[in-house]
Amino acid sequence: MTDAAAGASAAPDFPVPQDPVADVPDRYTLFSRWLHWVMAVLIVAMLFIGAAMVASLADYRLLVSVHKPLGMAVLLLAVVRLVNRFTRRAPPHPRSMGTGERRAALASECLMYGLMVSQPLVGWAMVSASDTPFTVLGVRVPPIAPADPGVYSALHETHLVFGYALFILFTLHMLAVLVHVLVLRDGLLGRMALWRTSRKEPVAVRRVSP
Repeated sequence: MTDAAAGASAAPDFPVPQDPVADVPDRYTLFSRWLHWVMAVLIVAMLFIGAAMVASLADYRLLVSVHKPLGMAVLLLAVVRLVNRFTRRAPPHPRSMGTGERRAALASECLMYGLMVSQPLVGWAMVSASDTPFTVLGVRVPPIAPADPGVYSALHETHLVFGYALFILFTLHMLAVLVHVLVLRDGLLGRMALWRTSRKEPVAVRRVSP
């Protein structure tokens, strides 16, 4: 064995640097995607039930009995989703989205999370202020606000405002997704879809100098 060969065999193996882009997933995890769609269904149901509660006094008690446990489910899942969001790396946005659109998407995401947590909390506090017994699956839910008509009135107005805000934000979110799916066709929905979608994005061509 020559000295060169011996030196080559004795040379330490250095780790090959990995491309950081390769570690970024192209989709959210399956748990994140299921959590997203379950919460979407619950929020749509809550919005429709809330609208029906305002429009129909005849079925008010029945609607309230469904509205309360759904609200607690949204609150619980929102907390789980927040923890999951901060512990899992999000996939990159499509290249069709500019810096301004990405910032707007992040801002709307933060607002959505804030409303998904604050709206059920305000509803819970509103029921507590009304001094009405609150049970979910037979379990008594403790009050988080004092029983007071003035507090109830303020929380009721806040609950309505947050409900309208959630409806507007949810509608804008759906319209933005439809634009990306039907017009831009950049594969944005594939990041959160439960099914596999084709991602039609322009491939960056690397120029090799002669």
